[in-house]
Amino acid sequence: MNDFVKLGIWGVVIGIVFALLWKQGYLVRIRNYFAETQEELKKCSWPSRQELTGSTVLVMVTIALLGVFTVGIDFILTSVMRLITS
Repeated sequence: MNDFVKLGIWGVVIGIVFALLWKQGYLVRIRNYFAETQEELKKCSWPSRQELTGSTVLVMVTIALLGVFTVGIDFILTSVMRLITS
């Protein structure tokens, strides 16, 4: 019985929140926002699978080169610091 009371209270709270949102027009605004967003997404030009694959490979190569550069600079600076401190 205790679980049903909690469920009922939550149902009433959700109903009150829904009624307040409906009265103030927020639900209509949210619906309009989603409708307008859907229309704008239809206007977008999405990349083809080949373009997406090419861009992904380019990003992966760039990240690898940046990683190698960072490791190289770290090695050089570590070696210089060891020479200075020893």
